[in-house]
Amino acid sequence: MILAASIALALLMGFAIQRGSTCMVAAMEELIQKHSWSRASALLETSLWVVGGFVLLRAFDLLPQVPMGRPLHWHAAVGGALLGLGAFVNGGCAFGVVARIGSGQWAWLATPIGFLLGFAIIARWMGAAPDMPVQLPTWLLDAPAALIAAVMAARIAWLLWRQLSNWGSQDQRAGSAHLATLVIGMTFLLLFVCVGAWAYTDILAELATGHFMVLGLRGLLLPALFAGALYGGWSAGRWQHQRPSLGLVMRCLCGGLLMGVGAVLVPGGNDSLVLFGLPLLWPNAWLAIVTMCAVVALAIRFHR
Repeated sequence: MILAASIALALLMGFAIQRGSTCMVAAMEELIQKHSWSRASALLETSLWVVGGFVLLRAFDLLPQVPMGRPLHWHAAVGGALLGLGAFVNGGCAFGVVARIGSGQWAWLATPIGFLLGFAIIARWMGAAPDMPVQLPTWLLDAPAALIAAVMAARIAWLLWRQLSNWGSQDQRAGSAHLATLVIGMTFLLLFVCVGAWAYTDILAELATGHFMVLGLRGLLLPALFAGALYGGWSAGRWQHQRPSLGLVMRCLCGGLLMGVGAVLVPGGNDSLVLFGLPLLWPNAWLAIVTMCAVVALAIRFHR
């Protein structure tokens, strides 16, 4: 039952990534060029929903072992900058890569390969960063679960009512993308209960360091994630089946390489930072996210 539920959740996550406002690069482009916060706010709200989910899981004594965080270090700033630069060169962050592959843009298959190479080379050179226990924030232990549940239920009701009242309009389509982004956070939480900490860049990192024999069930979720994105792209009419050019493949490979190096330094990829680091208030994750957003914003302005 856990196997079936986990694969179904990974499929749903991939489907939601294809339809949601998940890419950090796209969010920064929207902010700079259109002065709109819709994508950025969806990512931020997803982190807040993960926080609420942690509180509820704690209240029902269902919260699994939370991964150890790491204290603030300058490595996180450098790693965040490399993650941002790699995402800009690549044309999408970790979430955006899944969406592009799900749309038949096959050149982006080179991005996970580049990530593996970058992570493996730098991790072997630097060695594994030691885990430094960071206590869970007190608010996570003491927050009123009933109040959190009521707020989350009210938010769900309001989002659904807005979707129904704006059916068929541009606002309804934007709301659907927002809801899909929240679905990513919810599927992440449920997968956390089923198989523990799971972000697809973390799986790539374990593969890069030779730990593929201990992945177990979590390793099966990676192809399920991309299968869900492929179905989401096809069902949404986004299927393009683009034949990759050599230049685009090399660009994606280089972008993935930079992202892999950055993930070693932070440590953590774009997806794990948004879904774990921000909600748990890990200092290095916040520093990396701020640095990453700043580098992407500068790169977009310079490119323009």
